Amino acid sequence: MILSVCAQTWLVGQEKAASSQPPAVSVPFVGCKSDGQIGPQEAPSGTTRSVPITQKTAQSLAYYEIGSGTAVLAPRGWYCFGTYGSGGESLSISPEPIDSAGIFSTKSSGFSGSAIEVSRRYGDTSGRFDVARIIARVFPAYKSTAYKFLEGFDSATNSLAFGPYPRDALTYNSNRVVEYKTPAQTEGLGTQSWLKMNGRPIEGVAMLVGQTPDLLVLAVRLPPGLNGLTSVIIHQFERDAERSDRH
Repeated sequence: MILSVCAQTWLVGQEKAASSQPPAVSVPFVGCKSDGQIGPQEAPSGTTRSVPITQKTAQSLAYYEIGSGTAVLAPRGWYCFGTYGSGGESLSISPEPIDSAGIFSTKSSGFSGSAIEVSRRYGDTSGRFDVARIIARVFPAYKSTAYKFLEGFDSATNSLAFGPYPRDALTYNSNRVVEYKTPAQTEGLGTQSWLKMNGRPIEGVAMLVGQTPDLLVLAVRLPPGLNGLTSVIIHQFERDAERSDRH
């Protein structure tokens, strides 16, 4: 198989990053309850997870996961809750208790403060509308896929906005992986989640995974004292997604 120059460069970067990673250490596992299409789901069980981060950093983090397998590193001691349905699933983590009933309410205001959200939207179900919308914004190489997903839905196709949000800062790892930063008090990729804009930025990553493809989006807004954990959380999420995408 012949790789493009872009793909080769990215793979070399991944190999260098892997060689510079610290040895894997254990962090506590936190199972999260979820609710959705077929009713409430109990939290999965577990004890620890091994991740390639420093021992000092590991002391501040835990590994949160819902029953479907969607998971992310987040600060220890936070609350978590997941949702799922035919279009996809999400995992929300917050330092404050999460109103699980409110998440399903059309009047929900989302998270106005610190929070982390992971969402997976399926490209071959009703989730295709969200996948197409984000493809239009940040995955120009997949423009034709966005149109294909919306065949027969003219109003949805006509509403697609191509090009990034004006104030978002984007860093591409490949044509399927883009890290982003949405500034404070600004609509952008970071606010296309339950995290609402406030006086602090939202950082994260959007990824296309699988052949369909599906869309993974991570949104992170930590308290000022924990900002140093943001890049650790993002990079571990990327590693997890890449490993899953290979299987």
